[in-house]
Amino acid sequence: MPQNPAPHPIPRPHHGDAARSPRPASPADLLSPRRVRLLPAILALALGSFAIGTTEFTMMGLLPEAVTDLGVGLETGGVLISMYALGVVVGAPVLAAALARMDRKLSSILLMGLFVVGHLASLLAPSLGALMGARFVSGVPHGAFFSAAALAAADLAGPARRGQAIGWVMAGLSVANVVGVPAATALGQAAGWRWMFVVVAACALGCIAATALLVPRVPAPAGASVAAEIRGLASGRLWATVAIGVVGFAGMFCLYTYIAPLLTEVSGLHPRWVPAVLALYGVGMVIGTLVSGALTDRDPIRTLRWSFGVSALGLLAVSLTAPWWPALLVSLLVVALSGSGIAPALQVLLVDAAPTAPQLSGSLNHSALNMANALGAWVGAAAVGAGAPLRMPSLIGAGIALVGLLMSVALLRRPAWVPPGA
Repeated sequence: MPQNPAPHPIPRPHHGDAARSPRPASPADLLSPRRVRLLPAILALALGSFAIGTTEFTMMGLLPEAVTDLGVGLETGGVLISMYALGVVVGAPVLAAALARMDRKLSSILLMGLFVVGHLASLLAPSLGALMGARFVSGVPHGAFFSAAALAAADLAGPARRGQAIGWVMAGLSVANVVGVPAATALGQAAGWRWMFVVVAACALGCIAATALLVPRVPAPAGASVAAEIRGLASGRLWATVAIGVVGFAGMFCLYTYIAPLLTEVSGLHPRWVPAVLALYGVGMVIGTLVSGALTDRDPIRTLRWSFGVSALGLLAVSLTAPWWPALLVSLLVVALSGSGIAPALQVLLVDAAPTAPQLSGSLNHSALNMANALGAWVGAAAVGAGAPLRMPSLIGAGIALVGLLMSVALLRRPAWVPPGA
């Protein structure tokens, strides 16, 4: 791989930048003399990831109310979650490639507009079939938005702060688990489950307005085209990185799928404490995402490997400490911190793996994470369905995260990424 590929929309850090960036990330780090309004711009984009995180996870909590209203069984209603995930997997590469030549600000606005349309359709859907279609449409812009927003944030932040900028955009997804999901779930339970779509659409419209006002234009790099994006798919390193992300992240979802029964049936916590534990988990995700963003600026490969390794240890600890809830809370926090740290590093590595296809390669991050979600849930369900105790999914997840670590060691060769000082 050339030392200085062109075009490259997310500049790589230089030795001088790395030497001047030894301190931890903070909001002030995202302010620079070149762009004093950088932080408001990044927070505007993060509002979109907050809306996406809220809709993705709230549907799980409101599923009992939804299936009762629609007159279908719980197992049938689960397809509403699957259809959103399918929309993410399909829409991410298609829309990302189609918007390759478009200004990143404009593409972010258009994608969030499609997200609003999907939620208004969900609000008005008269049947399960119509709601399935609307949920699919809602998921279609998910990955492409994150790609466009991450590219915009990284370009605005400059080479020395791209990981931090991406981390702050993605932190909206984690903040949603702390604030958006509990609030939307409570509202949906009290006033009707479809109110969740109103809340999410309002957040998305706020993102559109804030992006239009606060985010400067971020033109696509010279030479960007649909053909160039598609040619980027020939990168073996790109697909190796996707595979690493799918496997490594799946370990956390083995646990997360069964976290509620683990807390109540194994640890003995009263069900009323489950939302509080999930909120604590969300706080850990926010911190982990921001810390990983700062560490990614120094070395994305090492950050990814550390995330996998610590995640494997945390998942093992969850299995061992499950009967004692105080110790279990510490173990869960470790998993939240490390597991959420995968996303910023993976985003940077995917774009670096196919520098001529930044929009498309960046969008594959969320395709990989949604495939990991499906894989982890399937493996955990298979174990529990076979009669394994509820502590087993986290133990299996530890093994999967370890496999992700070994894959990253075997497949991510450092010479293919130009580190600080190269």
